[in-house]
Amino acid sequence: MRVLANSLKTIAAAAAFMTIAPAGGTILGIVGMGIAVAQSSQIVVKGNQRVETDTVRAYVSGKSGRSFTAKDIDESLKALYATGLFSDVQIQQSGGQLIVTVVESPLINKVAFEGNKRITKEQLGLIVETKPRSFLSKSKVQSDTQRLLEAYRRSGRFRASVEPKIIQLPENRVDLVYEIDEGDKTAVSRISFTGNKAFSDGRLRDVVKTRETGLLGFLRTTDTYDPDRLNADQELIRKFYLRNGYADMRVVAATADLDRERNVFFVSFTVDEGDYYTVGAVDVQSTLPGLDGGELLKAVRTKTGAAYNSEEIEKSMEDLVLEASRQGAPFAQIRPRAVRDYATKQIALTYYVDEGQRVYVERINVRGNDRTRDYVIRREIELSEGDAYNRAFVTKAERRLNRLGFFKSVKVTTEAGSTPDRVVMNVDVEEQSSGEISFGAGYSTSDGVIGDVSIQERNFLGRGQFVKASVQSGSSQRGYSFSFTEPYFTGRRISAGFDVYSNRYGETNFRNYTENTVGGGVRLGFPITDSFAVGVSYSVFRQEISLTRSQANGNLTDGEASLAYKQYISKGTGGSIIAPCLTSSNCSNTAITSMPSVNLIYNTLDNVQFPRDGIYGKFQTDFAGVGGDNQYLRFTAEGRYYRELNAEYGAVGMLRVKAGYITGVGQQVPLINNFYIGGETVRGFASAGIGPRDVSRIANGSNPFNLSEALGGQSYVAATAEVTAPLPFTPEEFGLYVSAFADAGSTFGVSNEIKALSGTCINSLSTCDKFSFVDDAAIRSSVGVGVVWRSPFGPLRADFGFALTKGEGDKLQVFRFSGGTQF
Repeated sequence: MRVLANSLKTIAAAAAFMTIAPAGGTILGIVGMGIAVAQSSQIVVKGNQRVETDTVRAYVSGKSGRSFTAKDIDESLKALYATGLFSDVQIQQSGGQLIVTVVESPLINKVAFEGNKRITKEQLGLIVETKPRSFLSKSKVQSDTQRLLEAYRRSGRFRASVEPKIIQLPENRVDLVYEIDEGDKTAVSRISFTGNKAFSDGRLRDVVKTRETGLLGFLRTTDTYDPDRLNADQELIRKFYLRNGYADMRVVAATADLDRERNVFFVSFTVDEGDYYTVGAVDVQSTLPGLDGGELLKAVRTKTGAAYNSEEIEKSMEDLVLEASRQGAPFAQIRPRAVRDYATKQIALTYYVDEGQRVYVERINVRGNDRTRDYVIRREIELSEGDAYNRAFVTKAERRLNRLGFFKSVKVTTEAGSTPDRVVMNVDVEEQSSGEISFGAGYSTSDGVIGDVSIQERNFLGRGQFVKASVQSGSSQRGYSFSFTEPYFTGRRISAGFDVYSNRYGETNFRNYTENTVGGGVRLGFPITDSFAVGVSYSVFRQEISLTRSQANGNLTDGEASLAYKQYISKGTGGSIIAPCLTSSNCSNTAITSMPSVNLIYNTLDNVQFPRDGIYGKFQTDFAGVGGDNQYLRFTAEGRYYRELNAEYGAVGMLRVKAGYITGVGQQVPLINNFYIGGETVRGFASAGIGPRDVSRIANGSNPFNLSEALGGQSYVAATAEVTAPLPFTPEEFGLYVSAFADAGSTFGVSNEIKALSGTCINSLSTCDKFSFVDDAAIRSSVGVGVVWRSPFGPLRADFGFALTKGEGDKLQVFRFSGGTQF
């Protein structure tokens, strides 16, 4: 009975609690049952000024009138702190109330940066997540500090430090200031390679984007350590080897060691080259009806006996897909199979053509291009919405986009579309600067000091167009030029552009006249393959050749212009050649040339400025005579072949041949349009120091002299053999190279007008000094050595050439200095 009575008392107490608690909001302990229950009928918020009370209540776990456990209070604290709106939060229970007391985070008035020079405030503002008019969050400020440090590390400044400062303002507002000490640039002091035998360290350094610092390292941005660039460099090395016969090549390791005392990095690549392979048998096997493997074999670029080249395999796959599409198989899938013969070091290639998955492109998303227009990117992709999807075209698009030079990185990925037979392509790009202001400085022993200032933009207005404006000035020449190129004329892969220019050449020790040329032209380029292109152009220019009175009068002096030039000026014969120039302060001839041209270019050079491997060939035909004053036909050709001769020492060999021929059409070739060659072609000779020359003997009393002025030739040939290697005992980062060369060449053939002048009096005095010239087709030759500096200004070189064979009247010049381009 006692047990029953106690049970009834407990039930009665519980009933009383359920009745009283909602009204009074009291907290009761039911000791007999060992259970504690907290209840509250109201949530009270204190301390908030900007944040609405209902907003605070929304983050509190539980609701008014229901129990609040310790877990609810803990979750509420976490939720309120996570908002970043409050610097302090306290939750207490008092009576029937749950009291939430908050201290609001200060409102950020502005975010500022001090001490930054290398990275602009605008760029830093994009890096941090903390923005003005938001609430101050200590955790966010700490993470932003790390982001800023990482940005400086990626720009090569590992000694940078960032300290956030908070400046208190009235009304619970603050200014957030990041005080930055950028520190010195942490440059890459040395890039070394281990395991490479086929290619020298210098050759591989040309492959990677990271560069060693040097005397003029302040002009570079790629001589700092960047982990992303280092990863990209590994891929560049691997692809380089795979293009040059090393199918088993691996990049074993890539390390960057920081010397904190010197604040420099030492970058090292360890490679396993493997064996060198050539291509063995090549075959195409097709399982698709109507597609014959033998016919498809014609589209394959890899040839038996050639060096194994992974890029040629990729291009062959692309060509096979394109050919299969033409023959009615848009979903053809190409699977190359390589079988190694370790004994003969050959790789047999079989391309299997099968039916691929029938998938269509649903959508192409272009992302990351803040400046470059979408269509500039899309036109490099040979796929559009609705086309049959093929991975070979994606690889080709990535290669084309990377070659534009507009982007730091390009990545094409796919994801499932709205249906199983649809795929979405995502093209993610990271843009980089495509414009530059360039300064050029150079010197040549013929033209003296030459300066150049130019502004160029390779992605003008984000349209992929090339624009360049430049001004040149020097001791004997000055001028300006402007160029514009549209790479996709009429929406096709045809480049179109125009040029305008003006140049003035003064008198020098090899040119006894002044020349003013103003002109312009339009051009079109048609790429046939990746290495072969055809170009057509039309140019029109006005040339004015002037002789000063001191040169043109009848009293000949040393340095006098040749009678041949006076004939060109006056268009007369005999004594009348001289007379017109005596009546004015100067005499001149102005001629307009209207000229269409066609050129063929073949280029496989690995580097345009400092090639180590590849072939460059150009053939051009010019026809002057579509209107204008001149009528002639000109042919020029040049071929260059480069090859690394010794991988250990980095020696590079170069063979070059050049030739030209010009002939008049219905008239004689104007004297000024002849070929003038000399030290720039056959070193050891002066500029225009080879070929036909006025050798008239002037009595001049007791001081006789020869006029000795170049007349140019209507034909020329030249050849060069040269070996270049790093200059011994000098740090490689200095970029000094030594070369040994042998040159040979000749120019010959004067016009009939010049021949007709032979024996003509060349002065107006009582004595008759007669015009005399030489036209010798004998080959001139020379040998010599040179020093080349691969400077940030471009290649500068000094050559010492010694003539082995020469002709009558040729001008020699042992030392020649030239060079200087953009930096």
